[in-house]
Amino acid sequence: MSLTTYQKKRDFSKTKEPNSSKRKAGKKLRFVVQRHHASRLHYDFRLEMEGVLKSWAVPKGPSLNPDDKRLAMMVEDHPYDYKDFEGEIPKGNYGAGNVMIYDEGFYEPVEETKTPEKELLKELHKGSLKFELKGKKLKGEWALVKMHGKEENSWLLIKHKDKFSTDKKFNIEDDIPKEEKAKGNKVGKEKEEKKKKGKKENPQTSNQKPQAFYTPMLTKLADDAFDNEDWLFEYKFDGYRAIASIYNGKVSLYSRNHNSFNKKYPSIINELKKLKMDIVLDGEIVALDKNGKQKFQLLQNHQQKKVDKLVYYVFDILYLNGHETMELPLSDRKELLDHVFEQIDSDFILKTETIIETGKKFFHKIEKEKGEGIIAKKRDSIYQPGKRNSDWLKIKTEQRQEAIICGYTEPQGARSNFGSLVLGVYEGKNLMHIGNCGTGFKEADLENLYQKMKPLERKTTAFEEEPNLRNKVTWLTPKLLCEVKFSEWTKENHMRHPVFMGLRTDKKPEQVKKETEIPVEKLVEDETSEKSKNESNKKSAKKTAKETLKLNGHKVELTNLNKIFWPEKKLTKGDLLDYYDAISETILPFLKDRPLSLKRTPNGIKDSGFFQKDIDVEKSPKWLLTEQVHSESNDKNIDYLVCNDKATLMYMVNLGCIEINPWMSRIQHLEKPDYLVIDLDPVEIDFEAVKETALAVKEVLDEHELPGYCKTSGSKGIHIFVPFEARNTYETTRAWAKAIATETRKKIPNITSMERSPKNRNKKVYLDYLQNSAGQTIAAPYSARPKPGATVSAPLEWNELNKNLKLADFTIENMQERLKDKGDLWKDMLKGKKIRNLEL
Repeated sequence: MSLTTYQKKRDFSKTKEPNSSKRKAGKKLRFVVQRHHASRLHYDFRLEMEGVLKSWAVPKGPSLNPDDKRLAMMVEDHPYDYKDFEGEIPKGNYGAGNVMIYDEGFYEPVEETKTPEKELLKELHKGSLKFELKGKKLKGEWALVKMHGKEENSWLLIKHKDKFSTDKKFNIEDDIPKEEKAKGNKVGKEKEEKKKKGKKENPQTSNQKPQAFYTPMLTKLADDAFDNEDWLFEYKFDGYRAIASIYNGKVSLYSRNHNSFNKKYPSIINELKKLKMDIVLDGEIVALDKNGKQKFQLLQNHQQKKVDKLVYYVFDILYLNGHETMELPLSDRKELLDHVFEQIDSDFILKTETIIETGKKFFHKIEKEKGEGIIAKKRDSIYQPGKRNSDWLKIKTEQRQEAIICGYTEPQGARSNFGSLVLGVYEGKNLMHIGNCGTGFKEADLENLYQKMKPLERKTTAFEEEPNLRNKVTWLTPKLLCEVKFSEWTKENHMRHPVFMGLRTDKKPEQVKKETEIPVEKLVEDETSEKSKNESNKKSAKKTAKETLKLNGHKVELTNLNKIFWPEKKLTKGDLLDYYDAISETILPFLKDRPLSLKRTPNGIKDSGFFQKDIDVEKSPKWLLTEQVHSESNDKNIDYLVCNDKATLMYMVNLGCIEINPWMSRIQHLEKPDYLVIDLDPVEIDFEAVKETALAVKEVLDEHELPGYCKTSGSKGIHIFVPFEARNTYETTRAWAKAIATETRKKIPNITSMERSPKNRNKKVYLDYLQNSAGQTIAAPYSARPKPGATVSAPLEWNELNKNLKLADFTIENMQERLKDKGDLWKDMLKGKKIRNLEL
């Protein structure tokens, strides 16, 4: 096995720990047990296999009593020479503290075999390892059994009953000479004293009462999941954070602001009263529906409506039977919780599942289950009440924000009580507007919330600057808090597509601030996975076959990046994604709010590909924006994809969409396009004729003082766009397009045709005006095309329609340089001069 993890954790210029490699197997296999007094005292149990020492950390050390099933956490492999290591690991180094050998010797499998190491490895992989120790102190049969359903590296070390076992209470520390113990304890005591400096008493040795209130430790918001063996991962609950304190039979359940939950959640209180111990727990109260799914709104309204099940999920322990535990590392607190829950038999007080190392896999699982997210915690982190630092992180599957209700607008239509909530957060001492929320309410919510808002009405706004809102606003004193989910933050720092989730009563208004995601690489030192760190920084899709991007608050999986899309130029799918990544800000305005017909060519340009209009909304990411349009020809509703952000663009290209094909109208007015198109399509005629035809169209437009924009098709022809105000139907604009084409045909009848059938065009340029129909699409400006050379539909200046113009000159390889040189030639197409009606 590899010693990479062991070596990465250590600086061998500062520690005398061995830096040796594997050794060839000898006739006998060695074992060693080392007493290691670092920040916490524990024993390291090591077995030789595959030329290294397979290692387990045993907090309480091995026991000769078979009834003692000692927790053993499997850690990284150590070099064979580590069996002889004793001494001090200096301060500041991994595992700093004293190491001494407790016992050593040989071992072999219990079952007789000709290949002992092979048999032991087989048992190790099965998770049930049985062996006989032949040491000076530890002898006889033992077993290491993997704990299924626990952390992946959790095992139990168990002594088998034989002549070397005992039925009496066993403590390995009693077997250590006092002088050796004092030497070994020195470094550990120094660390504990440093941690507890300034405290009046040592919580590990005092019989103290719990504090009246504990303030929960908080999390920072990170942008992505990660894998790291030094971290634990937990489910992120959608409920109310709560501290449960039980002392001398009295139960207190309270919020993070120390507000009592006792009357609000009597069923949880009754369950906590059954615990016969003095204990302080940290967890979250959640409401489950009949399907066992968490529902925040059920929790909020549980006193008015019946809730199928209220559960208190516990994930930390702060105090137990006279001792505070907050200075213990998280891994030790988790082990303590395991023992506590062996004494708890309740369907309503449950221990949170903990996952080790595989944060990405766990996050994907939660994402598929449509959960809220995961929490990542450093295994060696101490509990810091009220602190928010990078030891605890939260990674969300969707964006959420706590917000202050600062006002409400008047109801519109059939809506009663109010229209939308005017929301804000604090930025320093100032209250800032973050948008309005008018969806997510049930009728009962509207009435209940309205009654809570009425007493808070005031004449003036509480915002630092009064927002410019279209509808009349009733301002409120900023006391009510709510939680909102949304798709992304806009440039104006407003929430896009906000949905009301419920009121919150567990926080003070001044604590509500805008949450911003911090890149994981700034928070996590991932020494065991350089790949994860590199992937977070990468922008190029060329170097790996698979990649995950975080865009607009969403995760976008990019796959098969090395697949060749353009064989003659050896350009890959990754190259295409790089291109759209680079020009996303330029192309997105031409796609915004327009339904898209997806032309998918997932195997590159040699594949004919296929069109997809109807998106499977059940199987697609929930953050995708779609627009449902009824198809009369198929007599069914079609869910069209709408691309308003970079995440959607990259998702679409990853499906194999080399070219991007938007409608000519927007979802706000689907029957009314905001431009018409003349598509110049050559049939067995030189491209020079296409240029001449385009200039003839320009003459017609100039004669009627009409704005016109031209671009290469990226294939064989030229596209000419004429922008309009979105006031006229497709039938009307198609008639106008036909009129323009007719006048152009009259100017150059020898090289143009308006015949639909190619065989009747007689080697001419087809003036295609029929594209101007609902549901018809044409390649967007800057869209790549599935054509040889990786050509692009490139916007042109009219004076570029000369003898030097070649379609092959515009490709995904040089379009970025052209944009730097000329800028977006079509930036005024949708914003500049438009006409309402056309008279020809």
